[in-house]
Amino acid sequence: MKKPISDQKHQQRMSKVKQKIDKKIAKADKEQGVSVLLTGNGKGKSSSAFGMLGRSLGYGHKCAVVQFIKGDWECGEELFFSQLPLVSYHAMGAGFTWETQNQEADKAAAEKAWVLAASLLADPDIDFLILDELTYMFNHGWLDLEMVAKAITERPANMNLVVTGRGAPNGLIEVCDTVSEIKDVKHAFRDGIKAQRGIEF
Repeated sequence: MKKPISDQKHQQRMSKVKQKIDKKIAKADKEQGVSVLLTGNGKGKSSSAFGMLGRSLGYGHKCAVVQFIKGDWECGEELFFSQLPLVSYHAMGAGFTWETQNQEADKAAAEKAWVLAASLLADPDIDFLILDELTYMFNHGWLDLEMVAKAITERPANMNLVVTGRGAPNGLIEVCDTVSEIKDVKHAFRDGIKAQRGIEF
């Protein structure tokens, strides 16, 4: 076990750390919304997005959600957030592709969801927008990446945007300001534990 340092040395170290952080904070002086991409195979992408939705609502921001896959089945985030007056909530998908087994219907659902998403991306009154599971639309070739990237970069300057989903393409990574890849280390489902209400959905 590492020997603890004295209070005086700790204070000196933390003082230096604070000076460095304060300099970085002072340099970050742009006032504009950010785009956040949450990708990777691990659990927690949508959960993180909805956590940010909760934060935004805490400040009284006008928010919107478009879910590109979830639609016909119940999920806790929709049950809660769709009731709130500051949230415009749209579960547009027809379900997972292995459930629908209808590529034409899935593509049509994706295109319909994008029409709505594009209108929200262009709305200057929206402070915070989630495009949940958007990346899957590119993986299946249902949406044009260049079109979506253009809409993201041309959204109103004040709008914060969160995009989620596995396998984000490079074009999407390039246009987003903050990108986090959630790593899959271990998952209860692989041990035969059912998906839990309030955790997975």
